[in-house]
Amino acid sequence: MQIVSQLDLDEHIAEFQSFFSRNTNLYIEGDQELHFRYIKALDKLEFKAPPKVADFSNIKLHLKKNGILNFEQIFEIVKVVRYFRYLKNRQIDGLLGEWISKFEFDERFLEIEKYFTNDGKFEENLDADLFGLSQRIQEQKSNISSSLKRLTSSAKLSSYLMDTQLHYVNDEDCLLVRGGFNHVLKGAVVGRSTSGGFFVSPDSIMKAKEKIRFINQEREAIFYSYAKEFSTALIQLQAFINFIDKEFTRFDNYQARVLFAKSKNLKIIKSQSNSKIILHDFKHPALHNAKAVSVDFSKSILMITGVNAGGKTMLLKSILAAAYMAKYIIPMNLDEHKSKIGSFKSILSIIDDPQNVKNDISTFAGRMKEFSHITKQKQALVGVDEIELGTDSDEAAALFKVILDDLIKKGQKIVVTTHHKRLAALMADRDDVELMAAIYDANLRKPTYEFMQGIIGKSYAFETASRYGIAPSIVKEAKSVYGDNSEKLNLLIERGSELERELKNKHKRVDEKLQSLRDKERELKELKDSLFKELDEQKKALKQSYDIAINEAKTAARAGDTKAIHRAMNKANKKLPKKEEQTIVPHRTYKIGDEVKYHTQKGTIKALKSNKEAIIEINGMTVRVKTQHLKPTKILKPKPQTDLKLQVEKKAGLKCDLHGLRASEACDLLDKFLSDALINGWDEVIVYHGIGTGKLSYAVKNFLQAHPSVEKFEDAPQHLGGFGAKIVWL
Repeated sequence: MQIVSQLDLDEHIAEFQSFFSRNTNLYIEGDQELHFRYIKALDKLEFKAPPKVADFSNIKLHLKKNGILNFEQIFEIVKVVRYFRYLKNRQIDGLLGEWISKFEFDERFLEIEKYFTNDGKFEENLDADLFGLSQRIQEQKSNISSSLKRLTSSAKLSSYLMDTQLHYVNDEDCLLVRGGFNHVLKGAVVGRSTSGGFFVSPDSIMKAKEKIRFINQEREAIFYSYAKEFSTALIQLQAFINFIDKEFTRFDNYQARVLFAKSKNLKIIKSQSNSKIILHDFKHPALHNAKAVSVDFSKSILMITGVNAGGKTMLLKSILAAAYMAKYIIPMNLDEHKSKIGSFKSILSIIDDPQNVKNDISTFAGRMKEFSHITKQKQALVGVDEIELGTDSDEAAALFKVILDDLIKKGQKIVVTTHHKRLAALMADRDDVELMAAIYDANLRKPTYEFMQGIIGKSYAFETASRYGIAPSIVKEAKSVYGDNSEKLNLLIERGSELERELKNKHKRVDEKLQSLRDKERELKELKDSLFKELDEQKKALKQSYDIAINEAKTAARAGDTKAIHRAMNKANKKLPKKEEQTIVPHRTYKIGDEVKYHTQKGTIKALKSNKEAIIEINGMTVRVKTQHLKPTKILKPKPQTDLKLQVEKKAGLKCDLHGLRASEACDLLDKFLSDALINGWDEVIVYHGIGTGKLSYAVKNFLQAHPSVEKFEDAPQHLGGFGAKIVWL
């Protein structure tokens, strides 16, 4: 097809077709949605590829006319039957399994199939007569070999032999001898050598070969009788042969797409029942190390502008190629989950220069002829490269604007590349027109082969000329001829493109940060769900054990055994969680400046928070504590003669063991432990939390990160607990 060549898909399609078992059309007739479901189901299986199979047209015609098939034709049917039996023996589930289960193979197929090996040879060992004839042929071949050896070693013949090799000339085994050989050797001359010798086939060998020919005639007669017998059976099975021929073609279409996709790591996607085209990370198969392109072509027209040699034409081909491959469910390289490709009755392109000397047609005239053909189409996807090619730019802008308006009214979807900013400007005010520009890197002075939607791109003709060696003086003069106003317009376009790129990069960074926050939120939710699930399981286990103990008590009660009742009740109570004894602390009101006692240390209240927490100063250190742990007191003035000093040895190894505690309990205990450590002057402590499920470790880590008095912390050395402990510096 011409469209395949225009879109540079020849190599990709040819490689895809090599995976078919028989030559067939790319389009699968029937319900495309159903075919796609079968393909996706097959994609989940591991299976061996079907064998190469010939077309059944001539075979079915012979059977229809009650003809006799040869063994090669019969074996083509056998290959298909064998493969479908292989699939049925796999006992596949689901949609494919339901389809394969419908195949019921007549016993006559089994009878025919057993006579053929995997490579299509007839199993002669199954027929006693054929086996005997084969043995006789082997005997005659052995006689020929022995006879030749005797002749080459004969003293009488040695003087006539030009060499001792066995020659094969004109389908005959022979010896190369000199003239006069007929005195010692009887045989037929089958040829002459360039050196003047004679190729002679001895009579003994010719007689043996004649016997072999007679034996082969007997074998052929037997083979013919088998072919006739098999053909008679197959004539009666024509309906099923027609069925498996059609179904094999259908399966061949499925397996070729699946195996091709797996071999090239491609994705299988089908067209949808709309006209939107959204490509994400698409790579054209003709490009090696291609940059992935993403484009949203939801509107009626996509107008691509921008730098020369920036990839505009390849983007146009990529959009049309993706639509073509989706139409025929041909595997391609893209993100299948984020891409959506609509369905079109036809895919047309105006890419090549239509100028042709033989046809006496100009470039513009050829373009007009192609447009006249397109205007007759409906619901087509059309790609036009360099739409203004071959005529005046201002006239072209006006003409093609009207043509494009007319195509939109007819339901066409058009991709256009152009260098004419006037045409782009005329079309830009339409809501159904999408602008897209090829990006140019001004610093590196070369195209990036990336695209940005929503802007008109500059051509960068002067920059491209400089990059390819045009003298700077010529480029400078060209800019002056081009005019200041036009150059200012280009600068505005370029500046707009730069701002758009900056905004795009900012959006990208924000999206990445937002995704990171969403991931963390998901992780926290999963942790919360896991903790609640674990708590529910523990509650259920506790309730179950308590119910068992209560039932034991009830059983004892029904039996009237008082002691047993008490034992069972005590056992049940032990199953209940022990309630912590709550110390009733009388409510006290504190104010800033009060002198209080915290455990064994005395201090002064510096700040209060809702009368539940207080910040106190002890020996020059500030500590946050709960007011319920404080006691009112007065600081005694030290006597002059008393010299009391508190000396605390600062060392590592002060331990806090959190094993077996819940996260909330562990954090409360750890808060108190760190406060006590600060009061007692320790600057390095160790906290044991264990490894377990990691929940307690996670809670301890978050608590230490948020604590204002923790300078740093890290996992303990291996001999002090490793990942199950933390060394904390205060």
